[in-house]
Amino acid sequence: MNEKYLPNRRKEPANPTAPEKTAKKSSFFSSLLKPVLLLCVFSVFAVFAHDMVVQSPFFTIRQINIQGEHRVKKEEILALADLLGPANIFQVNLPVMEKRIASHPWIAAATVHRSLFSTLTISIEEQHPLAIVRIENFPDMIINRQGVPFKAYEPDMDQNVALPVITGLDLTSSDNFYHFEGPLFNAVLDLLQGKYQNNIRSIHGDELVGVTIQATGLFKPSLVPKTRALPICLGFDDYDRKLDKARQISQYIHANIPGKTLCAMDLFDTETVFVQTAPRETLPANIEKGV
Repeated sequence: MNEKYLPNRRKEPANPTAPEKTAKKSSFFSSLLKPVLLLCVFSVFAVFAHDMVVQSPFFTIRQINIQGEHRVKKEEILALADLLGPANIFQVNLPVMEKRIASHPWIAAATVHRSLFSTLTISIEEQHPLAIVRIENFPDMIINRQGVPFKAYEPDMDQNVALPVITGLDLTSSDNFYHFEGPLFNAVLDLLQGKYQNNIRSIHGDELVGVTIQATGLFKPSLVPKTRALPICLGFDDYDRKLDKARQISQYIHANIPGKTLCAMDLFDTETVFVQTAPRETLPANIEKGV
């Protein structure tokens, strides 16, 4: 049987000509170049718009509102914010400005925001001092209501700070951060947040007997002169109730034991209270009696 071979009818694709190859390459580079050029145009426009905004006198800060300042002067806040001279409202870095303002020891937190086109509002939260803590080999320091030391006490700079003085506490350091902790310190905080906090002039902490205070204004001047603070041992807890009882005892002494003045009181255990008295004649003669 004779085999017949048919010719292959599939034709090989013709090779593209040189002009066709050039056209395809040109189309590819053209499609790639268009977005690049468009991006460059937008970038130039953005830079131009930015320069126009930050250099335009229309956006110069004309009004600065400061809220929440009491102890810190406005000039100090403006100096920390670098706003003593002209500034563009869109050129200032708000997070950086907030950190610089909050670096002031009397400022706990600061927030800054823009309003309209030329107004800047600065809101600050000042520290609320609670007491002065005196520690051996350390400068005196001021603690806030959370018990955190936030600045060294400077008598010349902090003359208007009338705070009770705390002694007997230990300072703890962790991660280069100084703070107070422990049951004794917590007891001191409880005392300073009670209803008699304004009568306390000094507090001494002891790990064994707890808190002993020097107080004024709790008792009648005939029993304790206003110029003298009465030492009272209060232990570790229940301070408001113990001081209520101390006032009741003083009223009883005033009514039933005339001619006596209070020298010290021990209310560590309210079931067994110790009171030290002295004859009133030992006090200066100009003390008003019977008040």
